[in-house]
Amino acid sequence: MNIFIQSKGGAPIYTQIASQIKDAILAKELNKDDALPSIRALSADLKVSVITTKKAYEELEKENMIYSVPGKGFFVDDPDVAYLAEKKTLGVEEELAAVIEKAKAAELDKAEFMDMVKILWEEEA
Repeated sequence: MNIFIQSKGGAPIYTQIASQIKDAILAKELNKDDALPSIRALSADLKVSVITTKKAYEELEKENMIYSVPGKGFFVDDPDVAYLAEKKTLGVEEELAAVIEKAKAAELDKAEFMDMVKILWEEEA
């Protein structure tokens, strides 16, 4: 598992760590009961504070993506993939609603907006 941190702008570092571990779990790169690096080891590897890594692991525990065993470490849990996929979809819908609101405020009509979306979608593919 490779975790890449963008230090300039963007999301907080702990969020970047948690997000990339979550993505690895959902992509089945990490499987149920796989051991994760210790907080200290991951902190050293990423050259970030132990507190940052601890916060990332706490976020993942709250989402039932990982669990801890005292004295043993952190392990991949068995997440409800359907629920997480629905949650991701809902997030996209919320962001899209905000973009549509901005487009309407800029007085773009539906056809212009849809053309813009199609062009940008194709550029990203």
